[in-house]
Amino acid sequence: MAIEPTIRFHGAAGTVTGSCQLVEFGATKILVDCGLFQGSKTEKELNYRPFPFNPKAIDAVILTHAHIDHSGLLPKLVRLGYDGPIFATPATTDLCSVMLADSAHIQESEVDQLNRRNLRRGRDPVTPIYIARDAAAAITLFRQVRLGSWEKAGEGVRFRFWNAGHLLGSASVEMEIGTGPSPLRLLFSGDIGPRHKLLQFDAKAPSGWDYVICESTYGNVEREEADDAARRHILRSEVLTAVHPNGALLIPSFAVERTQELLTDLVYLMETGAVPKCPIIIDSPLATRASEIFHRHARELENGDALIRGLESKNVRFTETAEQSKAVDLIRGFHIIIAASGMCEAGRIRHRLKNWLWRDEATVLLVGYQANGTLGRLLEDGASVVRIQGEDISVRARIRKLDIYSGHADGAELADWVGARQPISAGVFLVHGEDEALQGLRERLSTSLPEDRLIRPRLDSAFRLGWQGAVEISGAVAPPRIDPVRAGRTDWHNDFQKLVLDLQDELAKAADDKARGVVIRRLRRALQEEA
Repeated sequence: MAIEPTIRFHGAAGTVTGSCQLVEFGATKILVDCGLFQGSKTEKELNYRPFPFNPKAIDAVILTHAHIDHSGLLPKLVRLGYDGPIFATPATTDLCSVMLADSAHIQESEVDQLNRRNLRRGRDPVTPIYIARDAAAAITLFRQVRLGSWEKAGEGVRFRFWNAGHLLGSASVEMEIGTGPSPLRLLFSGDIGPRHKLLQFDAKAPSGWDYVICESTYGNVEREEADDAARRHILRSEVLTAVHPNGALLIPSFAVERTQELLTDLVYLMETGAVPKCPIIIDSPLATRASEIFHRHARELENGDALIRGLESKNVRFTETAEQSKAVDLIRGFHIIIAASGMCEAGRIRHRLKNWLWRDEATVLLVGYQANGTLGRLLEDGASVVRIQGEDISVRARIRKLDIYSGHADGAELADWVGARQPISAGVFLVHGEDEALQGLRERLSTSLPEDRLIRPRLDSAFRLGWQGAVEISGAVAPPRIDPVRAGRTDWHNDFQKLVLDLQDELAKAADDKARGVVIRRLRRALQEEA
């Protein structure tokens, strides 16, 4: 009897972060992506826990692209003993050389700050997930593979890359499993880019598969088509509305590609007189280093010439040192700041938000996906007060959302992409999406594929990949690392922070100390009744 491969979903199952799929064929074990979990604290805690597999037993890693939710745990994998190849495109290799080092730096600095607070509170210190040395060791394992070139990943498994149109170097992974005349054919979408993306050509891949593993980030969304002119017109409107003599437009942005796209369009609008010229500050060392890589790879990009003009514009400033970043607060007159991270979870954007959120002359423009439980999602959902670095900040700035720079295809585009991959004989796994997005894409695909072949794996679930369909393996990971139902959702940490902020609001509104005492007694009574 032929050996049936298995696939295990150790990330991006019911959530958009932590992408990690393990394919097993006999003794061969191949990892597709090894990403960092973001979002709620419950999900982030998975970054600190042991992998649900033995890193030393993995034969190879195939990396779809450089974003941290796909690559961010590679240094941890290496720290725990993995020493095999990490296959990636040349541009992904270049980007990871700066992104993984940056991720390690952020973790080390944030853990250092946390440990100082823990020391004051009498709590035990914590250690980073990994450090710069681990990131450097991971980079030495990268093996560059060009689009369309077949490569052996392990005994009985070969693969090749196809352009995914999502990010510089991003790829979908075609995988053949088995050595006979008819191997099992899998396609991992990676993250699929939308049509009319400024710097990326449209995604491509062959048709005719046994299984497709498809991202679903915006599976329930249908955007208006936006070509270059339409996109710039919408951005122009946002900039003109944000202009204030003493104000700032803050754009939390992913440092890699989103920043370069925005910069290209902003400089174009200023050069053509569509918006007033003003300083554009790229307040991210990672974005600075990534921009240098984009400059080197400009010939591979659509609209690469426009990108170079943006990067070399005289009113664009890149901050590198902490002192340069602090000096941004001293700028007078309207200016635009683009800073990482895109979900406002780390990096210099949190300092900028702390300085500007409480001012009504500021505008915050969210230009990317905001995962549940992140500061960016709280702002998007209309929070009136948020907590940053242990301080409560009142939100008076205008909060705006702009989806036209998304790096992900919308529901209709994803359905078209899957349709172009047909026939798909055995099944489609829907991953990298929250509940509504997963269900939205499932409904779209059910018009052309049998519903029992559209599978929504849970975190750590596993399936045997048969010729006629996938069969779930019970007890794949026992006990589960977290309740799979909680993936992709806010958690008790978010609920607690909201309770604290609501309580402070009620106490502030109370007429006097007597009224505040009543509020506190009611809360105590409720706690005693619950106990």
